[in-house]
Amino acid sequence: MPDKEKLRIDKYLWAIRVFKTRTLAADACRAGRVKLDGSNVKPSHEVKIGEVYNVSKGIEKKVIKITGLLENRVDAKTAIMFYEDITPEEETVAFKSMFHAPILKRDRGTGRPTKRDRREIDGLKDDFFE
Repeated sequence: MPDKEKLRIDKYLWAIRVFKTRTLAADACRAGRVKLDGSNVKPSHEVKIGEVYNVSKGIEKKVIKITGLLENRVDAKTAIMFYEDITPEEETVAFKSMFHAPILKRDRGTGRPTKRDRREIDGLKDDFFE
């Protein structure tokens, strides 16, 4: 694939599969969720090899270093070769641990929990989140 001299940040983030659509990538840039050296980046900002971007996508935060320019969207295995994810390990672990929290469900039809049940549920939550 030929490398391009000029490439917009919204198109690049879409091509390396950070965002599902180019419109979402452009909206993230306009909203200030894509930063270069702590300053917001417009969707038309030109990407250069070696630059490091902070990208916030929902509650997930990524730090991406550009290793190559990619004009068109490709499969995930190929896209990995064009950037380096240098997100700190503690942020990655914290984000993933949010999804391993226990889901407390009661059987359908058991009715409203009694005061005793409520205390047990609160005790489980307190033990897990402390």
